[in-house]
Amino acid sequence: MSRLPGLAVVLLLTAVAVPLGRLVPVVGGPVFGIVLGVLAGLVIPALRSEQCRPGYDFAAKNLLQVSIVVLGTGLSLQQVAQVGASSLPVMLGTLALALGGAWVFGRLLGVRGDTQTLIGVGTAICGGSAIAAATAAIGAKRSSVAYALATIFTFNVVAVLAFPPLGHLMGLSPEAFGLWAGTAINDTSSVVAAGYAYSADAGDQALVVKLTRSLMLVPIVLTLVVLKSRRDARTADRENPDRENPDRPRTRLPWRRLVPVFLIGFVVAAGLRSAGLVPDGWLPTLSLIGTCLITSALVAIGLSLRPRELRDAGPRPLLLGAILWALVALGSLGLQSFS
Repeated sequence: MSRLPGLAVVLLLTAVAVPLGRLVPVVGGPVFGIVLGVLAGLVIPALRSEQCRPGYDFAAKNLLQVSIVVLGTGLSLQQVAQVGASSLPVMLGTLALALGGAWVFGRLLGVRGDTQTLIGVGTAICGGSAIAAATAAIGAKRSSVAYALATIFTFNVVAVLAFPPLGHLMGLSPEAFGLWAGTAINDTSSVVAAGYAYSADAGDQALVVKLTRSLMLVPIVLTLVVLKSRRDARTADRENPDRENPDRPRTRLPWRRLVPVFLIGFVVAAGLRSAGLVPDGWLPTLSLIGTCLITSALVAIGLSLRPRELRDAGPRPLLLGAILWALVALGSLGLQSFS
């Protein structure tokens, strides 16, 4: 019962954000959700009261995890297999560029911790969905989530506007452009917009490449969970006065900490879709449910966010996102020329 006031606010704003996202798919419901959450909290300070906090916390964590499971139903492993081995080097190469670039340039710019991780993962894999999965895995700070989403949104819009004319200028084939868009644009709606603006064949190729990138959520999230668990264990060892005792037994982490339940659900959902147990007619509804859930979670994060948390970080996270976006876009073209 204590969650009801906060959940009511979240659902009300979600009911506004989702239709806005469908009207402007390049922006999308999740971005509208976090923006509306922040604005509502600023305009109506009572929405940030402790009475609403339990509902916000529930939505930001539990609904976020459920949304990842539902989004897994849109992933068909048969479609992934159709991409072919020739596309994998480009996808894996851009993944390495994004994650490696986030580590290198994040250190140079002083953007560390959750913000560095989320911008890197969002750029490397699939934008908002990857940010949501990573947030659910590591419990990222609200300000980091907001900055990562803002960065992804900014460069998605730039890509949708710039990629099609640039592709024509470079004389890219539909397959080459689809691979470029699918590896260098993050959010699914933006990939679709850019791909089909180029040609129908390019749009089909871009969408399949994007779906294949989504599979990388599994190893990346597992890696993040393991790294966070080890870091937490080291912190606990330092704080424990008996840490010098070599005979002291170390606490074993439960498997749920190492393999998040929502990640298992994501894989199972993708498997059910691939086995034909999720009818095609269900997909639009499931996609809408997934969008509503992830938008609700981001509304809750926006309502909990304090503007001071964003001001403290300054423009450096956006600069990191710009560097990674350019690195991946140029890297995708370069890797294609060598493959």
